[in-house]
Amino acid sequence: MKVSVIGLGYVGLPLACAIAKSTTHNVVGFDKSESKISKIKNRICPIDDFQCEQDLKIVNLECSANPDIINNSDIYIICVPTPVLNDYTPDLSPIKNAVSTVSKYLQKGQNIVVESTINPGVCDEIVIPLLEELTNLKAGLDFDVAHCPERINPGDPNWNVYNIPRNIGSTSKEGTKMLAEFYREFVNNSINEMPNLKTTEATKIIENTFRDINIALVNELAKSFDVLGIDLLAVIKGAANKPFAFMPHYPSCGVGGHCIPVDPYYLIERAKQSGFDHKFLKLAREINNSMPEYTIDKLIDALNHIEKPIKNTPIGLLGMSYKANVGDLRESPSIKLKSFLEEKSANLFIYDPYFPELSNTNSIDELLEKCDAILLATDHKEFKLLSGELLNKKNVKVVIDGKNFLNKDDIECYNIIYKGIGH
Repeated sequence: MKVSVIGLGYVGLPLACAIAKSTTHNVVGFDKSESKISKIKNRICPIDDFQCEQDLKIVNLECSANPDIINNSDIYIICVPTPVLNDYTPDLSPIKNAVSTVSKYLQKGQNIVVESTINPGVCDEIVIPLLEELTNLKAGLDFDVAHCPERINPGDPNWNVYNIPRNIGSTSKEGTKMLAEFYREFVNNSINEMPNLKTTEATKIIENTFRDINIALVNELAKSFDVLGIDLLAVIKGAANKPFAFMPHYPSCGVGGHCIPVDPYYLIERAKQSGFDHKFLKLAREINNSMPEYTIDKLIDALNHIEKPIKNTPIGLLGMSYKANVGDLRESPSIKLKSFLEEKSANLFIYDPYFPELSNTNSIDELLEKCDAILLATDHKEFKLLSGELLNKKNVKVVIDGKNFLNKDDIECYNIIYKGIGH
C-alpha cells in the first residue's frame, strides 16, 4: 500500500519512520514547513525524539512540502496539531486544512486516519461532512474515516510509537478491522478495536483530562499545605505506599505540553454546545493555569525576607522547556513565568541548554554569577548540579524550585532561602 502521513511533527514523523522501518509499504510524508522537509531529507531530525533520530538515519522516507506527494494513497494519516485559541476555545483549522488537502486526492476505496487529538464528534460532525461535501463521495461506503488517537510522550526512553497500545475506531467494522491489522504491522502491543468513532475520540480526551484533574488536586493541596505548614511531598510519599486506589501526582509551577493543558478545553467546549457545563474540568484548568503566578508570589515573598524588591533584582530563570531534557516550548509555564518577571521589571537572566536562542547567558555558571535569586522552572538533568555549596559560593540568596527538583535540606544548610511547590 501507499501510506501518506500529513504533518511531520512530534506525532507524524515518528509514525512515518516506524511504518517505513517495520513494513513494506511505500511511505511518504507531507508538511507545509520547507525547513522541516529540508532537515528530514538530510536525515536531520527536526524534533527531540531519540528513537526517531535513529530511525531517520536508516529508513527510506520520501517527503515534500508539495501536497501532490500524497496522491494515490491507500491510507492518509492526519497528524496535525489541535491547539486552542487565546480564549481557550478549540482551534480546528489545522484539521480542516488537512482534510481539505486530502479531499483533493481522495478516491473510492481509500482510508483516512485522524491521529490528532480531537473531542468526541469531530470526525462525524466536521471531518466526514467536509470530505463528503468536497468529494461527492460517501463515508462508510466509498471511503472510511478512522480515529487512532496518538500516544506520544516526548523524552520518554521507554515508551515510543512502537510499543504503546493503541485504540482505533472507524466508520465501518470492516474499516476498523483492516486498519487495526495495518497498525499491528508496526506496533508491538495491543491494538484495541473500538465500537465507533465518537467513543474512540473520547479515549484520548479523558486520558489527559484525568491527568489534568489529578495535577490540579495536588497543586491546590500545595497551596493549602503551604498555609498549614505541611510538606506535601512527604504526604504524597506516605500515601503512595497504599497498594491500591491511589496514584501519585506531583505539584509544580505549571502544566505544559500540547496535550494536558489543551485537551480538556476540547471536551469542555463540545459539551457546552450540547448544553452541559463541565464545572470540574474548568476548575482544574483554572487551578493549573494559576500556578505560574503562584510561583512568582512565592518568589516575591522570599525576596521580602532578604529585603529586596523584585523590581531590578537580578533573577535567574532556569529552563524554558515545558518538560525535562527536551527542547519543547509548547504551552510551557516558563513562558508565563518569563512574562510575569518582565512585567514586574526584574533584571532577568535566562538559561536553557535546549534553547540557546532564548537564553541571555551561556551557562549555568554565568547565570549564577549574575543573580541574587533563581527560579528553576524545568528539571533538566543539567540543573541537578545546583548544590547548596555551589549556590552559596555564587552568593545566591533565594531558590524557588518550581519542580521540587533540588535538595532542599542541602540548600537550606547554607542559610539560603528555599521554596518549593508544596515542599
